[in-house]
Amino acid sequence: MNKRFAAAAAAIGGFALTLTACGGGTGAGTAGGGSASSSGAAEKVTSIKLVAAEYSKENTAAFWTKFAEAYKAKTGITLEVQVVSWNDIDQQSSTMVQNNNPPDILNLNVYASYAKDDLLWSADDVLSDAVKSDLLPNFVKSGTYEGKMYGMPDLSSARALFYNKDLFAKAGIAGPPKTWDEFVTDAKKISALGNGTVGYAMPLGPEEAQAEYSIWMFNNGGDWKTDGKWSINSPQNVETLKFLKDLSVTQKVTQNNPGKTNRTDGAFALFQSGKAGMVVGFSPLAGTLDKDAKVSYGTAAMPTKDGGTPSTYGVTDYLMAFKKPGNSEAVKAFYDLYYSPDQVNTFIKNEGFLPVTQSGLKVFASDTKLTTYLDTLTGAKLTPTDDPGWDRVKLAVQQSIGAAVAPDGDPQAVLDSLQKQAESGS
Repeated sequence: MNKRFAAAAAAIGGFALTLTACGGGTGAGTAGGGSASSSGAAEKVTSIKLVAAEYSKENTAAFWTKFAEAYKAKTGITLEVQVVSWNDIDQQSSTMVQNNNPPDILNLNVYASYAKDDLLWSADDVLSDAVKSDLLPNFVKSGTYEGKMYGMPDLSSARALFYNKDLFAKAGIAGPPKTWDEFVTDAKKISALGNGTVGYAMPLGPEEAQAEYSIWMFNNGGDWKTDGKWSINSPQNVETLKFLKDLSVTQKVTQNNPGKTNRTDGAFALFQSGKAGMVVGFSPLAGTLDKDAKVSYGTAAMPTKDGGTPSTYGVTDYLMAFKKPGNSEAVKAFYDLYYSPDQVNTFIKNEGFLPVTQSGLKVFASDTKLTTYLDTLTGAKLTPTDDPGWDRVKLAVQQSIGAAVAPDGDPQAVLDSLQKQAESGS
């Protein structure tokens, strides 16, 4: 299972900062020396390059190899494919861009700093009307910078509350909680079962702290930005972080040191071992649980503070296209093929994630195991990837927010510091 989808490693923040510090195309027109105005007159390319993130060793390279064959058969253009692990792709792609030799297509989880430096083709240039109209609106929004879409979504993820049915039964709990009060009550009952069992596995370590905090924040009416301005230390957000601290320090319904616990090898592993009553997860976790067949689990919408309509946290990665002389038509042909149902849906199914198109929702609806995610996907809230500063803010969140839930942690002070960093741009 990909460790970095929806939980982009902290290094990516440094990647974007390095690019900005080096000027990353600012004043240089476009990557590779081309420009939107000159590319039409340039000689058409005979090959383009894709640098793709490795979501799984079993499927990613195999899919792109077959895709390249189909692309060549359809267009006569060679697609050179380089699949790079999530641990290395930020640094490798950063070096390519800084050396003025970016790929034509890059699969990554951030794009806005490149769009800000005018390095990318917009959807207006390289996406057909049919493709644009099929993309889910919330992912279009997350891929849009200053009124134009530059981040084309490749797949998506949405979160849900996973609960251990056997532990719920032993604790006398009829079903998943719908409010925060019910959540605390249920978590206490499960923790009281003993034998190292915890009510809730909470990962606020650096791997994906921004995601764990986001989904609780969204279900208390908060957000990272409000009306275009950073609102990290809003009253609702402070209340949310205090609630998460209370789960660990006062209620004692989480594992030890949740502020240092990562998602994959921490919270997920605890739930997979049958020692956690609840955890926030996504479809790849379900795939692992189904394969192991050790835990009887259910999924449900997140509990909200007051029992209102629940929100979920969504994630998408992007296939962005760099402006290079003569490559616009080849890039457009790439997107036309990728977003054809037999390609995009195959890729997403192979990797165990969720669709990014309206047509894909209909295809995936036949899998009842995905109902919880699909029911909330179109309304999923995302982090502000359309803001070039999000890369830096996310890194700061990953590094610091876990300290707020320590016994001596101060949620207000942590969020105040993050707010200042976001507003200062440093």
